[in-house]
Amino acid sequence: MARYFDVHPVDPQRRAIGQIVDLVRDDGLIAYPTDSLFALGCRLGNAEGIARIREIRHLDDKHHFTLVCRDFAQLGMFVTVSNSLFRTLKAATPGSYTFILPATREVPRRLLHPKKKTVGVRIPEHTVVRALLDELGEPLLSSSLLLPDEPEPLTQGWEIKERLDNQVDAVVDSGECGTEPTTVIDFSGPEPEIVRRGAGDTSLFE
Repeated sequence: MARYFDVHPVDPQRRAIGQIVDLVRDDGLIAYPTDSLFALGCRLGNAEGIARIREIRHLDDKHHFTLVCRDFAQLGMFVTVSNSLFRTLKAATPGSYTFILPATREVPRRLLHPKKKTVGVRIPEHTVVRALLDELGEPLLSSSLLLPDEPEPLTQGWEIKERLDNQVDAVVDSGECGTEPTTVIDFSGPEPEIVRRGAGDTSLFE
């Protein structure tokens, strides 16, 4: 049965944040809100958590997982960003974007796109997520909480608890979050490719 955490959206309770992070460090899988949709998240090295995300979402090995990072210093440990691209990404973050970039050796091979050797990264603008990342000290390996064969994403914490009670270890609820997925942009080729239009404005990249 999943633990349920009701976290204040503006001033997250330190005790609750600490308990959630302890669960993540113990290889737990959490459902948590972002500035786009709810997401499923676990520790980067949690192979079982990754398998559970794949099972919940019915994902194949071509799916790009996302490393949700605290800031650019952390993001730069896991992906390669040129100086010119850095300025572009800096202007769009934090925000509702996922960027697909060449991965560094810090990223486990099982998380990479099998052919491109890329991974998705993002820096969210959500107080609770940022508090979790500050406490955790490493990225959250994440995937949007989009259930197979469901026309709409789940947007209520209590509903997620009801639906996924035996599949996740904790549900973090901080009230309303976004209802659109992130905008996904692939920077691994010669030109930026908009893979998915979502909550983030694409005009910066067109």
